[in-house]
Amino acid sequence: MKTVTGRRAFTAALLAATLFGALPAAAEIKAKVGHAMPESHPQAAAMNKFAELVGTYTNGNVKVQTYHGAVLGSDEKQLQAVQAGTQEFYIGTLAPLSSRVKEVQVWDLPFMFQNTKEVYAVLDGASSKEIFAKVEPSGIVGLTWTGMGFRNLSNSRRPVTKLDDITGLKLRVMANPVALDTWKTIGANATPMPFSEVFPALEVKAIDGQENPLLHMYANKMQEVQKYISITNHVYTPVALVASKKFWDTLTPADQDAIRKAAVEAGLLQRKLLDEGNRDVIAKFKEAGVEVDEVPADQLARIQEQVKPVVAKFKPQIGEAFVDGFYAEIEKARSAN
Repeated sequence: MKTVTGRRAFTAALLAATLFGALPAAAEIKAKVGHAMPESHPQAAAMNKFAELVGTYTNGNVKVQTYHGAVLGSDEKQLQAVQAGTQEFYIGTLAPLSSRVKEVQVWDLPFMFQNTKEVYAVLDGASSKEIFAKVEPSGIVGLTWTGMGFRNLSNSRRPVTKLDDITGLKLRVMANPVALDTWKTIGANATPMPFSEVFPALEVKAIDGQENPLLHMYANKMQEVQKYISITNHVYTPVALVASKKFWDTLTPADQDAIRKAAVEAGLLQRKLLDEGNRDVIAKFKEAGVEVDEVPADQLARIQEQVKPVVAKFKPQIGEAFVDGFYAEIEKARSAN
């Protein structure tokens, strides 16, 4: 009888403690978001906003700490950490997954887009959602796609305003087969290299140049080691904000919805900051002593013609139906402009 009475008393005390808040509150969930851009880049501002919004929208349940400037490692290392569950969020290229998920390579095909309106329509469209669905088995949950910018060419040897000017330039390009074939096809000595090694390689003239979005170049001080920039807009590089599936599956549906909302808003902020920054960055390069050249339309047409075999080569590898659907989304956005 005493045992039963004691149990009842314990149960009553436990219930009272629960009702009146005597038990400890649930632990705050801590998470990291990492990326490669320095704090001066719009992506850093967007990720600071993401961290703020996650705290607001989850009512303080989830606290995100931002890590800029690749302090958590390269894009590839951070993606691996997200897959393993040791890093909760990452924003950057998904190119390291391209050997497993061929559709990721579609963004490397040259000269697909004419403007950012077309890009943003595709980033929010069916093809981009399909890529997220295909990377999820790798342990990654896609939250939103956002921009990084059109890639342009820089070098320290000569102005590039026509196809023949590219011949013989030793250029660092992204370590993916589409980019390597593209630049080799138009005459460059294409060299894959981690971005963290690019600035010192340019500084000692181990390579002549590189290609990246303008704001990316400026934030990473390319104006200190490059004399010439050519506006080619040959490829648009998007980035994806993703979560570790291992981490994601521990969250409540309410917190997942809140984080997705924060991710979309932060991604839209990044697009806005990029668009604003791109309007000013050319003047900043010129002030720093860099020559910025427009490539005439007839010469761009020559380059586009030269790289058509690259598109034809990789389309079957990426998936003909997927590439056709991707191009159809571009055409739909173009006709709506």
